[in-house]
Amino acid sequence: MKPDLFQAPDYYNLDELLTDEHKLIRDAAREWVKREVSPIIEEYAQKAEFPQHIIKGLAEIGGFGPYIPAEYGGAGLDQISYGLIMQEIERGDSGIRSTSSVQSSLVMYPIWKYGSEEQKLKYLPKLATGELMGCFGLTEPNHGSDPGSMTTNFKDIGDYYLLNGAKMWISNAPFADIAIVWAKNEEGRIHGLIVERGMEGFSTPETHNKWSLRASATGELIFDNVKIPKENLLPNKSGLSAPLGCLDSARYGIAWGAIGAAMDCYDTALRYAKERIQFDKPIAGMQLQQKKLAEMITEITKAQLLTWRLGVLRNENKATSAQISMAKRNNVNMAINIAREARQILGAMGITGDYSVMRHMMNLESVITYEGTHDIHLLITGMDITGISAFK
Repeated sequence: MKPDLFQAPDYYNLDELLTDEHKLIRDAAREWVKREVSPIIEEYAQKAEFPQHIIKGLAEIGGFGPYIPAEYGGAGLDQISYGLIMQEIERGDSGIRSTSSVQSSLVMYPIWKYGSEEQKLKYLPKLATGELMGCFGLTEPNHGSDPGSMTTNFKDIGDYYLLNGAKMWISNAPFADIAIVWAKNEEGRIHGLIVERGMEGFSTPETHNKWSLRASATGELIFDNVKIPKENLLPNKSGLSAPLGCLDSARYGIAWGAIGAAMDCYDTALRYAKERIQFDKPIAGMQLQQKKLAEMITEITKAQLLTWRLGVLRNENKATSAQISMAKRNNVNMAINIAREARQILGAMGITGDYSVMRHMMNLESVITYEGTHDIHLLITGMDITGISAFK
């Protein structure tokens, strides 16, 4: 088993922009990833299995809802702390970060922001410790980039709601204890419902044969006349803006996370290039390899600055959805390009599980699509700067 020799690049001394608490939180997450994720992740990716034994550790480093107030079991941290934790987890693996992101931004966030006091007290403390795990049902088999056209629906039967429909490509679904499900009422208004495992007619079949996010559990959510208690409706927000508010938080976390994947690929490629001898010298001395490495560190540095500034805006409640879209799109695209270039520097070794690069590359093919595709985020920016929607 190869030791994790990762050294984080900080070309512009961005650590000087962080508080001591930020650095402490990040370094604790980094050490945990080195100790608990790096030694096992290749095996689990090869097996296409999620390592459920790490859930407790994820909770302990603040991987679940770190910005949730302490009164509900969270750590009450700021948005930059949340971002740094996501960066370090995705440095280990995008699939593990997906589990963390979903729990934080797509399950805990909507309960915190849109839930009743009773719902917050019932679910959030157990979600924060990983005692309960959750998933988020928005995407449907026929409705991905256009979630407003969803067909999953619920009817008011008097004592309860009756939920029918299906969701697809749902991270954490196979093992989730609860699902935050978005569905239309009889008037066509979108609401969030808390669906619990064990409710009759609710099933979560696993999605197999993935070449990406192999160490993450993905599945479907099937609702066949599921009776939902009325107290399980999220009361404080409805309409499409409710799930999109959750996606803002998740996309923000991804913008940070993608930097972690890029940093790991860069660090791996730099170390390999210094050690690999061809034509009597390290390939790090070759002009074309230096070009690749120099461009990598440039793009990582730009992404770090972009995302740090976005974190400041999030802390001040000033960040717009369009600004978050820009960072998600830029950073994931940056990371996937770096993964591809790093693979070339490693040559044939780059396709093996002896190195993390190919796993990152395959994972990022999902990250560039989920929580809003690369193209959709481009059009969100386009709509923001022109005032004209290209969607309709």
